[in-house]
Amino acid sequence: MKKNIISTPGAPSAIGTYSQAVRCGDTVYCSGQIGLDPATMQLVEGIDAQIDRVFANLKAVAEAAGGSLADAVRVTIYLVDLAHFAKVNEAMARYFPQPYPARAAVGVASLPRGALVEADAVLVLG
Repeated sequence: MKKNIISTPGAPSAIGTYSQAVRCGDTVYCSGQIGLDPATMQLVEGIDAQIDRVFANLKAVAEAAGGSLADAVRVTIYLVDLAHFAKVNEAMARYFPQPYPARAAVGVASLPRGALVEADAVLVLG
């Protein structure tokens, strides 16, 4: 199957050797998003703003791929402080319709650019 690279100005441009997402057939693999504002490429301040920005960025990538967050089948959340897990749940309820995707949450020592949260997703379109 051919790989199609997904790119949108609605999410931060790649800051490394990766693409925002790759579509292969009906499956879209979204790279991890941190709370960067795509207009400024600066990290938004505070955990609430970062969580919201992460999911807004993933939403923009999903839409650029021809889908939506409703197409997510798997989401992985990376948190510097797992005490913020409840805030992630609240945000996911705003961004993802039921039935919710499968999910894992992982506590990590640090994230790029000092981010407090990162999320990636796998979508299945069709």
